[in-house]
Amino acid sequence: MPDGAPDYLYLGMASGIAQLFLWLPGLLFALTVHEYAHGRVAYALGDPTPARAGRLTLNPLSHLDPLGTIALFLFHFGWAKPVPINPYYFRHPRRDIVLVSLAGPGANLLTAIAAGIILKILTRVGYIYNPLWYMVLYTMDINVILAMFNLIPIPPLDGSKILFGLAKVRPSTVFFLERYGPTILLAVIVFGALSGINILWFFIQPGIKLFHAVFL
Repeated sequence: MPDGAPDYLYLGMASGIAQLFLWLPGLLFALTVHEYAHGRVAYALGDPTPARAGRLTLNPLSHLDPLGTIALFLFHFGWAKPVPINPYYFRHPRRDIVLVSLAGPGANLLTAIAAGIILKILTRVGYIYNPLWYMVLYTMDINVILAMFNLIPIPPLDGSKILFGLAKVRPSTVFFLERYGPTILLAVIVFGALSGINILWFFIQPGIKLFHAVFL
């Protein structure tokens, strides 16, 4: 929480149905720009699949997954529809898959930087601790969280594709991770929810701290 911000105000705006509109715009844009970036880079590298699937758009409705959206409201954890990619169209598949995988988290970090600059301007002029200020703050934080989360090297997250593309990983290890990665990831999330020990937060927290140090 930023220094000087009233505790009750921050907590009140961070939760509750009445405050949904404060964090929902940032979340929808974060998910949308993430998937759009994947598709746009894949298309630029020669893969027409995202365009044929209608995913080269910033319309959130084209990217939202129905089940992931419901889970988002019920459990505060959700997902968007993955952009379909066909690596057979790439001239350099190993390299291009890494570039496509980096595009999503990269777009989120750029969005977070833009939101951080706006947040810093609002803070400098004294326009703070109001709905707009918190909406921009949540937009920055959500994009950082989404970027850092997706860089974790566990399938099906982007970080696993980046790892497999940049490092020499044994085929047996790749097969094991791709087969059991989603289950491992879900187990870690459920364990964190039940125990209060959020292992994933250890990967995400440094990014949040860095952005708060720079822009707050």
